[in-house]
Parts: sequence; structure tokens; C-alpha cells
Amino acid sequence: QVQLVDSGGGLVQAGGSLRLSCAASGPNFSRHAMGWFRQAPGKQREFVAAIAWNGDNTYYADSVKGRFTISRDNAKNTVYLQMNSLKPEDTAVYYCAAGTEYSTRIYTYRIPSVVPYWGQGTQVTVSS
Repeated sequence: QVQLVDSGGGLVQAGGSLRLSCAASGPNFSRHAMGWFRQAPGKQREFVAAIAWNGDNTYYADSVKGRFTISRDNAKNTVYLQMNSLKPEDTAVYYCAAGTEYSTRIYTYRIPSVVPYWGQGTQVTVSS
């Protein structure tokens, strides 16, 4: 069982930056692919970024490619999402996500229904 706690959201002006963190508890964090999804008001939850269990590969939605960077520190059981050049359309609740051990489904399919573990979410608001 993996438990996730998201943090780092806030209010920022367009063009600004934020870094989200996700602290994981439970065994074998380094065996889990990790990701971030987001959900804007009135919209479905969507894939943002993911990172393989060993950190060798990263994956991004087209809408954030070149602006967001996902990374992980397996020694700290933490995954990060560095968000630069933020736009008003990035406003959403951001959710950390974890797959099962050694599963690639989180970045192969990039849909919420394949994610077994979720954080509680952190609000990101970008003002114009």
C-alpha cells in the first residue's frame, strides 16, 4: 500500500513558477512509477507527467512539454513537479499518482482509471 501527500500548490501570476512535491510512504517506493494528473473545474482529470520507477524515462502531456519537469528522489521517497512559464489554463487541482510495483500503466495509458494510488490534491491557481 502506497500513501501519498501532495504539497506546494498556491497562487501565482502568469509566467511564474511553482514546485509541487509528493511524499510517499509505504514499502518499495523505488519500484513504483509516479505521475501527476490535474483536474480543472468542470473538466475531467487529465494526465500531466510521469516518471519511470528508476527515473530513467519521463513522459509529458503535450500541453506542458517544455515547461514542466518531473523528477524523483528515491532516497527521500519524493516526486516533484517543477512548473515554469505557468499559464492561466494550468489552473487546476494537481494530484500525485502512483502505479503498482514495476507497472508501466500510468504512462502507457495516461488515464486516471489505471492509477491505484492517489494523493489528496493541491490547488494551483494562475492569474492572468
